[in-house]
Amino acid sequence: MLQLGKFDKRVTLQSPPVTNDALGQPIDAAWVDVTSLWADIRHVTGLEAIKADAPTSRVQASVRIWHRAGVNAGMRLVKGSAVYNIEAVLPSDGTFLDLVCEVINADS
Repeated sequence: MLQLGKFDKRVTLQSPPVTNDALGQPIDAAWVDVTSLWADIRHVTGLEAIKADAPTSRVQASVRIWHRAGVNAGMRLVKGSAVYNIEAVLPSDGTFLDLVCEVINADS
C-alpha cells in the first residue's frame, strides 16, 4: 500500500541545458527548472574506493515521485544543496515513478 506521508521531500526536477555554440558543441549553461514536486528519497547504497590515488565515494538513492511524463535519465533532482542525477527510470504501474539516482551532494 502506498503511504502518502512518505512523499515528504520537496524537490525540483531539472533538465540539462540544451545550448550549443556555432559548431554544435554543448555550451556549459545552467540547468533548467522543469517543476517542483514531492518525493520519497531513500539513500540505499554507498561505495568508497581509491581511483587515481584519491579516495572517492559514490552514493545511490532510490527516489519515488508521482507519475509524470517526460522524466528520463540525464535529468536531475535538487533538494537544497543535494543533487540527485537520474541514472534510470524504472517501469511503473502509472501511479508513480521509481528513479535510480547518484547523489552528487547530500544534505539529506
